[in-house]
Amino acid sequence: MGSFQLAHPYLGCMVTVEVDRPLGSSHPTYGSVYPVNYGYVPGVLAPDGETLDAYVLGIAEPLASFSGRCIAIAHRLDDDDDKLVLVPDGLDLSDAEVLSRIHFQEQFFHTVLLRA
Repeated sequence: MGSFQLAHPYLGCMVTVEVDRPLGSSHPTYGSVYPVNYGYVPGVLAPDGETLDAYVLGIAEPLASFSGRCIAIAHRLDDDDDKLVLVPDGLDLSDAEVLSRIHFQEQFFHTVLLRA
């Protein structure tokens, strides 16, 4: 099953994530600083064997968990590790705004946004 097929049911839905890399924290291996909250959907495995990851946008403080609406999927054409894009319910961001905010990590991949 491709990662899009796994993540597609989340588009437009409310999703709860655990944030393991809060805004301002450093990546455990590479040392880069996270400009957004980044986490995972507990109990849901992605095709790479790890939990399904998510960017949390539209929140300007570090979080431990978050429930928000999945407005997009960052679909990596050259990797099997798509990411959900979550925002507070009611917030809408353009493709350009989303791509700008996740560029810190997605710059290393050929990523397109999938929308409902």
